Amino acid sequence: MATLTKHTTDLLTIGELAARSGLATSALRFYEAEGLIEASRTEAGHRRYPRSTLRRVAFVRAAREIGLPLEEIRVSLATLPIDRTPTKADWTRLSQRWRHHLDARIDYLERLRSDLVSCIGCGCLSLATCRLHNRDDELARDGIGARLLRPEA
Repeated sequence: MATLTKHTTDLLTIGELAARSGLATSALRFYEAEGLIEASRTEAGHRRYPRSTLRRVAFVRAAREIGLPLEEIRVSLATLPIDRTPTKADWTRLSQRWRHHLDARIDYLERLRSDLVSCIGCGCLSLATCRLHNRDDELARDGIGARLLRPEA
């Protein structure tokens, strides 16, 4: 983290970044702690963010919406240029990496929709036998309860 020695209008306070991005300041601090965004500090220790951080925050929010884990987001952000605002080509390149995540999520949601339709038709409401809540539960064949937590008698 660099210490700022001059004032510039190209930098945003954490409050300004929060207002512009729609995120709470606590979320921005979390993103910073996770290495997703970076702030410099004034002599008084106040955070200042480059305006390009707005696009990085939008990128993080979009990635979280599709279910990307923070580590994948961090890796993706590390490929973006630090010295300039990312271009459309930069974003296109990164979004191609996300395609398999989106396809997997779409597949999961389609399976969930199918399971819900069969579940509504079944009407069993049983957590022990429900395909939706207890898919492939092999331990259930041994009896009810927390099988792995009970000492064998």
